[in-house]
Amino acid sequence: MISIGALATRPLFGLPLAELWFALLFFIFGMFLFLDGFDFGVGILFATRDNDHEKEQLLAAVGPFWDGNEVWLVVFGGTLFAAFPSVYANLFSRYYLLMFAILAALGLRGLAPEMYEEREDSRWQTLWGYSFVIGSTVTPFLLGLFVMNWLVGTTGLITPVGFLGGVTVLALTIVDGAAFLGLKTRGALRDEMRNYGIQAAVSYLGITIITLGTIYAAEPGLRSSFRSPTVVALVILTATLTGIYAVALRRRRYYAAFAATATLVFGLVGLVATLLYPFMDRTAGLTVREAIISTLPLNLMSIMASVLLPIVLGYFVVLYSAFSGPVDTEETYG
Repeated sequence: MISIGALATRPLFGLPLAELWFALLFFIFGMFLFLDGFDFGVGILFATRDNDHEKEQLLAAVGPFWDGNEVWLVVFGGTLFAAFPSVYANLFSRYYLLMFAILAALGLRGLAPEMYEEREDSRWQTLWGYSFVIGSTVTPFLLGLFVMNWLVGTTGLITPVGFLGGVTVLALTIVDGAAFLGLKTRGALRDEMRNYGIQAAVSYLGITIITLGTIYAAEPGLRSSFRSPTVVALVILTATLTGIYAVALRRRRYYAAFAATATLVFGLVGLVATLLYPFMDRTAGLTVREAIISTLPLNLMSIMASVLLPIVLGYFVVLYSAFSGPVDTEETYG
């Protein structure tokens, strides 16, 4: 039996809770980037379709998932606020224009499919089709810009490193979306998506190398982190998985490609977290242990998270099981 006094004075079971919550925060962000990432990728690939029937198939593929996937972004923001409130305040005050832009792009991405289905007028659907593509493109770019700015600790809004980070995440979402559509579509449409996925994977690997090289050149304080075994292993893993992804798509092993995508996403998020640690906010000079909340609320949150997180994960298992398999060729978003 754990007493209140013990909860207030020492970490639960002697665990390194500050580091565990740091890891949990980036795990949650990885879940969002992976799951909502394929929604963004499908939205970007929507621009390649001229056939209305194929557009409906793409919308039907993501229809059951995209609003649920966004829950992970809400959980990420809530976790950052609850566990690292000073960092939450610093980031949102420093990048508030960027935060509003991300929310606006997310709103446009969510509204566009609903409006697209409201009328069958060609001009109306063209307008909202473009809106869907724009929202799906701008959101991951801005997310990458935000994360890269956070990593290097810049106070500027748009920097060369931030821009490259945005392009990196954008390419990764296309890789993710193409793999997802490999699972959800059939025939010629699936073959085209496979080709787009292979091209996006090659682009992602090249852009990632350029981005990491730019960070190394522009941020002397991070150079020692690049020589750590973890960073080296993650870079090698990224290159290897990109090859596995491309081969899997060529051989029509769509589940293998989707699994490779998941590992690519978490590999990128893990790389960012490794380069950021031990800092939580490099600009303010706050380390993870300095930014974490006090012991009692941290222990209580840890207990609640150990109960609630498996429930949330179980919900998503049920959701994806219920809507597994390719969409019917006559199925629509509405």
